Amino acid sequence: MSVVEQTLFLCARVLRNLLRQPIWIVVMIVQPMFWLLLYSQLFRRITELPGFGTSSYIDYLTPGIAVMTAFFSGSWAGMGMIEDLDRGVLERFLATPAHRGAIVFGRILESALVATLQAVLILVTGLALGATNGGVAGWLVILVASFLVAAGFSGLSHGVALRTRQEASMIAVAQFIGLPLLFFSSLLIARELIPSWMRSLSLLNPVEWAVRAARGEALPGTSWNEMGAFVALLVVFAAAAAAFATLSFRAYRRTL
Repeated sequence: MSVVEQTLFLCARVLRNLLRQPIWIVVMIVQPMFWLLLYSQLFRRITELPGFGTSSYIDYLTPGIAVMTAFFSGSWAGMGMIEDLDRGVLERFLATPAHRGAIVFGRILESALVATLQAVLILVTGLALGATNGGVAGWLVILVASFLVAAGFSGLSHGVALRTRQEASMIAVAQFIGLPLLFFSSLLIARELIPSWMRSLSLLNPVEWAVRAARGEALPGTSWNEMGAFVALLVVFAAAAAAFATLSFRAYRRTL
């Protein structure tokens, strides 16, 4: 089997394990839609602020919730790796002919696919609430941005899991990066209303890249060149995170 085939096979393994947890599936489906319904009602009048840029908050919010869900999904993905480490599953994989990169890439792909499916549900819910999200082209960009941001943070999460090998450490890192990156972005509020120093720092934030790319078709005046630049940054981020996870896996192997 090629590396791609092995990656798909190991990704399917993790997905099968997920399907055996119906409560977790319900939470993954309901929670993002709950966020969308809650925030869209709580902040619906925020578009009345001068400079917000759009009169439809649901159109503005829906891509952001898709990105936020993908970000959180990726950030916590390393918990599954910790579980495999504790149960000795990873050591048994090392005794097989499986390509070492496929063991990591399979988990990253699973996180990205789950986040993309969640994004589809969010977009459908947003459509029912009146969001258009830029039509077909906008939907595709949102799904691509969700896939890439989930893949990137999943790679980082798995790398941290392989380096720390402790559930408490993994939780601490996920919590440490979660809210700061979320609020150093224009996910919930227009970029023009954010303090200038936060706007500058947000340009280093992959969550902001995903939000800017995903929301482009929903906001007037956004060019495809700008959206394409942010998607390209996300591709680089996802590749770098996957490389970090692979290097972390090699470091783990050397300790055995």
